[in-house]
Amino acid sequence: MPATTTASSGSTGTAGGGSRKKKGRRARLIVIVLVLALVAGIGYGTYWSVSTVRASYPQTSGTIQLAGLGGNVEVKRDGYGIPQIYADSDADLFRAQGFVQAQDRFWEMDVRRHLTAGRLSEMFGSGQVETDSFLRTLGWRKVAQEEYDTVLSAETKKNLQAYADGVNSYLEGRDGKDISVEYAALGFTNDYKPSKWTPVDSVAWLKAMAWDLRGNMQDEIDRSLMTSRLDSKQIKDLYPDYPYDKHEPIVTEGAISTVTGKFDPEATGSDGSGATTVEGATQGLTTQLGALSDTLDEIPALLGPNGTGIGSNSWVVSGKYTTTNKPLLANDPHLAPMLPSLWYQMGLHCRAVSETCKYDTAGYTFSGMPGVIIGHNQDIAWGFTNLGADVTDLFLEKVTADGYLYDGRTKPFTTREETIKVAGGKDRHITVRETNNGPLVSDRSGELEKVGQKAPVTNSAPDRADGYAVALRWTALDPGHSMDAVFELNRAKDFTTFRAAAQHFEVPSQNLIYADTKGNIGYQAPGKIPVREQGDGTTPSPGWSSAYGWKKDPIPFDELPYEYNPKRGYIVTANQAVIDEDKYPYLLTKDWGYGSRSQRINDLVQSKIKGGGKISTEDMQKMQMDNTSEIAALLVPELLKINVSDKDVRQAQKLLEGWDYTQEADSAAAAYFNGVWRNILKLAFGDKLPKEMRVEGECLNVRPANSSGPVDEQDRLVRECGQRSPDSAQPDGGDRWYQVVANLMDKPESDWWKSPKSRKDKATETRDELFGRAMEDARWELTAKLGKDITTWNWGRLHQLTLKNQTLGTEGPGFLQRVLNRGPWNLGGGEAAVDATGWNAAGGYEVVWVPSMRMVVNVGDWDKSRWINLTGASGHAFSAHYTDQTDKWVNGELLPWAYGTNAVAGTTKDTLTLKP
Repeated sequence: MPATTTASSGSTGTAGGGSRKKKGRRARLIVIVLVLALVAGIGYGTYWSVSTVRASYPQTSGTIQLAGLGGNVEVKRDGYGIPQIYADSDADLFRAQGFVQAQDRFWEMDVRRHLTAGRLSEMFGSGQVETDSFLRTLGWRKVAQEEYDTVLSAETKKNLQAYADGVNSYLEGRDGKDISVEYAALGFTNDYKPSKWTPVDSVAWLKAMAWDLRGNMQDEIDRSLMTSRLDSKQIKDLYPDYPYDKHEPIVTEGAISTVTGKFDPEATGSDGSGATTVEGATQGLTTQLGALSDTLDEIPALLGPNGTGIGSNSWVVSGKYTTTNKPLLANDPHLAPMLPSLWYQMGLHCRAVSETCKYDTAGYTFSGMPGVIIGHNQDIAWGFTNLGADVTDLFLEKVTADGYLYDGRTKPFTTREETIKVAGGKDRHITVRETNNGPLVSDRSGELEKVGQKAPVTNSAPDRADGYAVALRWTALDPGHSMDAVFELNRAKDFTTFRAAAQHFEVPSQNLIYADTKGNIGYQAPGKIPVREQGDGTTPSPGWSSAYGWKKDPIPFDELPYEYNPKRGYIVTANQAVIDEDKYPYLLTKDWGYGSRSQRINDLVQSKIKGGGKISTEDMQKMQMDNTSEIAALLVPELLKINVSDKDVRQAQKLLEGWDYTQEADSAAAAYFNGVWRNILKLAFGDKLPKEMRVEGECLNVRPANSSGPVDEQDRLVRECGQRSPDSAQPDGGDRWYQVVANLMDKPESDWWKSPKSRKDKATETRDELFGRAMEDARWELTAKLGKDITTWNWGRLHQLTLKNQTLGTEGPGFLQRVLNRGPWNLGGGEAAVDATGWNAAGGYEVVWVPSMRMVVNVGDWDKSRWINLTGASGHAFSAHYTDQTDKWVNGELLPWAYGTNAVAGTTKDTLTLKP
């Protein structure tokens, strides 16, 4: 039975007229542009009108009949459209959650489920076939189905089904144009119609998040590619050890259960056999991994970049150090900027908590998934950051047409056939092949089908392989309990039940921080983390030997690190090392974030509580916006010592005098320093990395022959220079590179400081010569971008955020982007700062990851908590709530976060009653 409206706030409408048949087929993007122009009211027409836009707006007041409800449900929305749901049973609560999220975000939900199922081509046509093929090979949807069928608890399944029923109640009786304007546009190019939501659609989204937070897979590829040009010592220079002496790990006072066996840190990979064997297959491996890296680059374009900047900040302070006398907990996950935001704020309230209605929780949810991911209930609060455990390994497989080699025998592939339906085109068929180490991801590239014919198996073996393939082993490809953990976290009442929930949060592996109303704080490292037979996971392993690979069981949960009420009175997690590897018997990863953000937060907390000081909610909020640059503090004193003869460069150098290393949007010093840093990286490392690691991006080191020439000439050169030479690559500039450069500072004659001659500059031989050249190059790069007058420079003009609709707003003509996208905003902050508005030095200064939300939770006095989202509650491009939180987010503001019944009533602007 469709949901029926018995009263309305007037926020809904119906589109008039019938559909028109198209005569002939036109280019899809052009059609969408024309349609959206009319939808936006730009142009003439009777069919596409304001009513078309409003038809998809949610009804937010009055009553709606919803089949399957056991009682009335109230949906109360505040002035930002954030809903709080009140019900009398779990089934009603999650049914209403599905209905409400579909009202605001169904287009986003639908695209996500097609992404996770490898079915984007059904919506968008042949351009998505390669992406679908790769995702079908990984099999996210297949694994999600296995989880639902065989692993998840009966209660979790009931909640998932109730959620799906709510989504489907919203869909019933609605055409695409009644759901969102994107469907109206899509209807001009194909006959796609949304299908019913299923519980497995919800489960599969966790696989996408796990992919975003998968750890060191790209580092594993890059290290292998480096072997074609660099020796082991040089690679070690570029992947230095974690600096435990200056950046504290998370756990310093924690506990793990007693484990048997002596831990020898030299044993993991010390024989070098894993790396050496694979490095020997240079010809095949380099081609394989170079092409695989290109394939992987296409997938994060849909979910967000994966790299050292992707992480989060969270910290919790005990009540003995707070002005509230109860714990304060802060969290801000760093993800790609998306429109709408990845997060959806919501409250899920049982009017009376009981055995039949167990939830009273609020926080950040995922559209398309029931429950709250990050937030609090009436007893506890929790936050997430990415643990960064190494849960992916690549295996080089020796293959023939008959199968793959394993311990001297050829084993047959496990295969399955996949059919990819293509809107406006013919079906595509692929065969997925798997070894005992996982799916052959290299099968998804035409280039890779041709490689490996002459690659030797080992350095010493005279025989030749028929070919090589690359398999991916990843914990997320095994069925798990993470969906169970979401509901268990939502119901947890103390640290014991919190840890019990954490035990089921297997993928993605996250740092979980905790606080409760009794004043306790804690930390738990969860996750399904593999134990390797040998090797350390930093480079691909030979798949043809049982001496490598993973042991049957992962690290036991009881032997993962945790802390509970540490004496220091606070816990900080920001993607740094979890625990000193010399004090822990298992390998979690070799590729931690290097701790710049975490140590800054540690320092800020320590400075506030020193001498008996107390930390307030406002202090936590200010800490989230701290934008101090660690690398600037290291380099600027040395840059100021450089003798600069060019008066224009000297003028820029003076900007650094007296600078406090903060990166405010209006700071000229921050703009110039980050330009210098980018050029240092290019000069010192870019030309020394292998061509397989090349990246597309802006040109560096571009200026006219006459350095004082007109700005328009500078602009012309920058526009025309195109991508960098394919023989060079640029580091991303994250805090791993901070440590790389820090280790080289006392080696001014190192070969890393040597750079080749350019058209304008002689070659550099020393650190200071390279720094001087970087200062010159940065001066002219910023002149081209910001103008010759340095008094007009500021960091925000370089460091801009543009929010892009993740589907129709990412490509196509400028007009299409203007319709769906918003911005730009000039931002402060920067790479590896606490205010982590990340940018990638390989491609320019544009913001590519952000604190995707921010919250500060007042534990026990919940209504004094604060929160903000990157965009807004709505996914409708012309809704008032599309980006109504963004300006406040940019300014570092937080909104009041009502939780209690009276507080919610005081902020309610609209109430919708859902009736059986």
